[in-house]
Amino acid sequence: MNPASRQRYIAAIERAHTKALRRFLLRKLGRGTINEIPDLLQEIFLRLLRVKDHEAIRNPQAYLITIAGHVIHQHLLEEEGRPETLDPLRHAEQDPVTSADDADLALDPAEQLEIAERIERVRRELTEISPRAYATLIMYRCEGMTLTEIGERLGVSHVMVRKYLSRAIAYCDQRLRDISE
Repeated sequence: MNPASRQRYIAAIERAHTKALRRFLLRKLGRGTINEIPDLLQEIFLRLLRVKDHEAIRNPQAYLITIAGHVIHQHLLEEEGRPETLDPLRHAEQDPVTSADDADLALDPAEQLEIAERIERVRRELTEISPRAYATLIMYRCEGMTLTEIGERLGVSHVMVRKYLSRAIAYCDQRLRDISE
């Protein structure tokens, strides 16, 4: 199979079976893992891409379910060995202003209140959109953690951390544009 037809074949399989795979993963892992589903789907299709002879696959759906079973098994093994992950909602509730070591920067109490109110409003709105995006933003900007460290704490891939951070930054940029208009 030439590379172009192989790519079309994989894309057709992905379009035809992604929803069924998503349902399968949710059924096997439960709703608590809904944020991990994109990573697991990506791993399934990456494994499909590694297959050298796609013509040998007679039933793509059965083959994908088999791969999904292996991915789930590996995921569960990794979860057992992984230290307890951070609950982003609990982390997001911590006030980054009060936890910072900025005692030397004495602000006017009215300014402190205004900053705290703004942060609370952004926290509330951003956690409604994506709690993990907010937690990622706090860990990255306030705690100075790397994307890899954040991924380890949240229990997600580096790619997902980048997506969460991008989502949070885009949200903040939009809020700044709204305020300046």
